[in-house]
Amino acid sequence: MARDADATKVRILAAATDEFAAHGFAGGRVERIAARAQSNVRMIYAYYGGKSGLFDATVAEALRRMAENVPPRPQDLAGWAGDVFDHHQRYPEVLRLSMWAQLERPEAGAEPREIYEDKALAVATVAARPLSPIDVLVFIYAIAQAWQLSPGGLTGLEEDPAGGDGVAARRQSVVVAVERMVHAQP
Repeated sequence: MARDADATKVRILAAATDEFAAHGFAGGRVERIAARAQSNVRMIYAYYGGKSGLFDATVAEALRRMAENVPPRPQDLAGWAGDVFDHHQRYPEVLRLSMWAQLERPEAGAEPREIYEDKALAVATVAARPLSPIDVLVFIYAIAQAWQLSPGGLTGLEEDPAGGDGVAARRQSVVVAVERMVHAQP
């Protein structure tokens, strides 16, 4: 039976996403990844050069998918912020991988700069604001990710923090905050 290298790489990346999102780079184990991917450690080294290369490829792939799934909408930055919030609700592993990369491998540059450059260029096409395009992007990401990054003790103060209405209200607060930022007078 012939091997399908592309299918194996997809399985390895999927397994690595789960493993590294849960345990980070230091706690992630290539043996568990290989077993979950129905592959072997040798293939991880052959395709990715080792654990470091696999981690970096996993983070880059997760961010690439996010960039494709949630492209910037310069004419509707508030709606885009809501979409970023939704993406993190559906795919919390992306934010977790990004945080692990910042904590454990900042020197590796695991987050592709070109993803953010394209977004900054898109935002820069909108009418002038009191903030730079980078400031706008950082603010949008910060507010859209705040609920996922905030301590559970704080977010748990809501009466129904896990309920559907609570998530909808959180999303709405993100959209309103960005809308106010966009329409703020310099």
